[in-house]
Amino acid sequence: MTTPFKFAHAAHADWTQAAQACMNQLGAIPASASLGFLYVSDAFTAELDAILAFFRSATAVPHWTGSVGVGVCATGTEYLQQPAMAVMLGEFDAADFSMLPTLRTPQDVDAQPLGDAYFAVVHGDPANSRIQELIEALSARLASGFVVGGLSSAEGESAQIADGVARGGLSGVLFSDRVRLATRLTQGISPLGPPHRITAANKNIVGSLDHRPALDVMKEEIGEVLARDLRRAAGYIFVGLPVRGSDTGDYLVRNILGVDPQNHLVAIGEYVEPGDALLFCRRDQQTAEDDLLRMLAAIRAQLDGPIRGGVYYSCLGRGQHMFGAPNRELELIRDTLGDFPLVGFFANGEISHNRLYGYTGVLTLFA
Repeated sequence: MTTPFKFAHAAHADWTQAAQACMNQLGAIPASASLGFLYVSDAFTAELDAILAFFRSATAVPHWTGSVGVGVCATGTEYLQQPAMAVMLGEFDAADFSMLPTLRTPQDVDAQPLGDAYFAVVHGDPANSRIQELIEALSARLASGFVVGGLSSAEGESAQIADGVARGGLSGVLFSDRVRLATRLTQGISPLGPPHRITAANKNIVGSLDHRPALDVMKEEIGEVLARDLRRAAGYIFVGLPVRGSDTGDYLVRNILGVDPQNHLVAIGEYVEPGDALLFCRRDQQTAEDDLLRMLAAIRAQLDGPIRGGVYYSCLGRGQHMFGAPNRELELIRDTLGDFPLVGFFANGEISHNRLYGYTGVLTLFA
């Protein structure tokens, strides 16, 4: 089958109005629709049980996965900080996917029978301090090693969907290798210079890089104008921690939390050790657009057929905050790859392969 998946999205302060608008857009439900993807604004968290029950009853689709977020996205459209929802009905053979219940510890992953699972789409609770361990443990059990998804984002309580409302861990859906898909990550950040070796560090405080004071190295790389007033660098300059073993040059982007001019120290949003690599990066609209377009070209080259549907997980710091205008990020995806069904949300951390990232966009396409 190559027909596009059914999908819909709508915004309304009353969830019943938004849900009905989605049903009107969906039209006739295919008998082969077997897995629903559902993303709703955190304004609807308290109603998530009712929303899920509504779509399960109205569509007769038996299985559902998804999350709440401070924003949801769909083809060419983003709904940030407004009550909205997006739904897509995937058509997969029953033998080619299975639901993943909530996993709260790595031991839960070990105890879970995964069968011939090849690939996972998951959603996680950011309050679980062992999320990275869970991602790594699940990745190690999959034939491809690939886990993609995002952590729920909310101003209040967060929640996920895994055939019911889920909280406290990692949940989602497993796919077999018979499901044709492609996935890629965009960082939205560009390095200012080469990687440096951390030569002195204590937890998240970097003392020296390449045996030189860390702050001195940072000032050299960010340039004289920003170095004179480091407050101007906030939100523009970050550090990147290269991912060991990555064949695509991926790195974890972390905030610079502060500097100590007296002792020439730099505090970052991650624990590091001497011997680790670190590079300074910049984030701006043009860099983000260039890297997104690079990723889209790469994922298009992976596909050998039309796109039936896709899911996109973007950092809550991206969207119009990074791209300068509402919908710009989602419009670039649509304009580059075509007007295909796409749903997703703005996450509090994005998952790709076996890692939790920040400031990234993770796109997965079903062919």
